[in-house]
Amino acid sequence: MEPVWIEIALGLGGNVGDAPGAIAEALRILAAREKIRIGRVSAIYRTPPWGPVAQADFANACALAQTTLDPRALLNEVKAVEILLGREPGLRWGPRRIDIDILFYAGLSVDAPDLVIPHASLFERAFVLVPLAEIAPDLVIGGKRVADAAAAIAQEGVTRWETRGPAEGMAED
Repeated sequence: MEPVWIEIALGLGGNVGDAPGAIAEALRILAAREKIRIGRVSAIYRTPPWGPVAQADFANACALAQTTLDPRALLNEVKAVEILLGREPGLRWGPRRIDIDILFYAGLSVDAPDLVIPHASLFERAFVLVPLAEIAPDLVIGGKRVADAAAAIAQEGVTRWETRGPAEGMAED
């Protein structure tokens, strides 16, 4: 029996070391897994840090993908990739090499202590909405069209990375 491929959206970011390189490496590792297919990938954006911790700007990108994994297994997979790339436990909203969030999972809603889909803060974060709107403007999440949500949020400090980001060109359109 053929596996069922589910549409998902991922948010990736980091601000320690070569953050654009970590995003690109995370996408390569995820794409090498048999149960995840990376599709469209946004440009990488430079974004101000979120939260109360003083730290360097972040590199952020979004990717549309497909998976045969259920939401919990997908969470385990992205967390394993974060650890593989050197993510260490730390301060909430603090500096990190890589962070991978599940933004959307085929319209499914999950509300568990360690997994909320769609991502709980999705519509509060320009650093997610701007790159997601680049690759999926008409995607509707939680009744909201991504392009409309991106247009409605303040975007100060969210700019394309100065040079072509290594995540660009990952798409298999």
